[in-house]
Amino acid sequence: MLLEAQISGAELEAVRKKLPLLLERDDTWFSNVEKKDVEKVSARDMRIPLELRPGGNFGYFDPDGGDLGTGDGPTISAATIGTVHMKLGVQWTKKAEWSTDDQRKSIVSTFKHLVATGMKEFRRQLDSQCLTGGDGAIGTISNVGTALGIDTYTLGSDGFGARLLRFGQSINVYNAALSTNRTLANERKILSYDLANKQITVNAVTGAIATDRIVTGGLSATPAVGLFGLPYHHSNASTGTWLGFNRATTPEIRANRVNAGGGLALPFARLAINKIGDRVGMDTQVQVEAWMHPCQKQAYEQLGQLVSVIQKQPKDEALDLFFGDNMQLAGAPIRTHFSWDKTRIDFAAKNLWGRAEMHEADFYDVGGRRYFESRGASGGVAASQIFYLSSSFNLFHSNPAAASYIDGLTVPAGY
Repeated sequence: MLLEAQISGAELEAVRKKLPLLLERDDTWFSNVEKKDVEKVSARDMRIPLELRPGGNFGYFDPDGGDLGTGDGPTISAATIGTVHMKLGVQWTKKAEWSTDDQRKSIVSTFKHLVATGMKEFRRQLDSQCLTGGDGAIGTISNVGTALGIDTYTLGSDGFGARLLRFGQSINVYNAALSTNRTLANERKILSYDLANKQITVNAVTGAIATDRIVTGGLSATPAVGLFGLPYHHSNASTGTWLGFNRATTPEIRANRVNAGGGLALPFARLAINKIGDRVGMDTQVQVEAWMHPCQKQAYEQLGQLVSVIQKQPKDEALDLFFGDNMQLAGAPIRTHFSWDKTRIDFAAKNLWGRAEMHEADFYDVGGRRYFESRGASGGVAASQIFYLSSSFNLFHSNPAAASYIDGLTVPAGY
């Protein structure tokens, strides 16, 4: 009797022709600001003129020979911004290329796939940087576990979790104040990535503790200086600087804040928008969108469900107790992004954002060459190649007084 094991060597292996994507490459916020005002800049800082304070010297006077006093004029100053330089390196071996360069060998060509997905991944990384506070910090450690020379970091103490990080990414570990780089000249690579449980693993870092910050690779200064993302501009902090202005002595450049300190409540949104009107007036009040993580959209939806009334008709009807996508918060259209800080809602105006750009996102090339061979230990050519995607830009906001945000929101259960 012939057994299957005797002919297994002649069997053909079936491979499904589809390649499912088990990760996300969202670039929602970067796509939004990418389409806005772009200023081409050199290596010198760009100046953004701002009218900070009113002019004139108002008061009463005596027309019967009284002294009218002296006058005054408006204060016009300028914010300054330079660019930061970001890259994504993509590398593969010749064996990986040769073993997939024909449809009879593989369902996907390594080379073509890397080129096709490289820019998508780069944009995803740029999107993450656009949501940081100008320091390149992309996570906060809430717990450290060490075993067999491997650190496991739980990132559960802020509204991002592990969302802004990526598997295989190079990172630095800083203390909470960003005054000490624990991995100076010895960056760590993320060895495993568990988004749902908000955990990553890296080779052990001496001294790493809860409250430490995960900072994007390539930054080493203390404190680190990265892209000026949304939290940098949407901030009412009275310490530090904003584009060259001292926040302590220039309250005009602080954004508007509503500290929720708990779950979302309806008055928060109206207050946040009214704070904008109070600062910039009725005539110049801007049209804002309410940006948030879908978990806060759910919290808002739950408020609506509490006051909903179902009117049943005497016929067979479908049931949907959820609201559609055309939702507004205090008149502001709701925009959601899974990479948004789960603890805040930002009221952002499209036309107030812009980019100071030295080099748009594209291949890094030298004399027209986009693909570069690696070098082996002998100094000869190694059997692998690499290409880079690079960009040099920064984000600016032309009127922080017209920006507002709600923070300190409770994250709904399950997120």
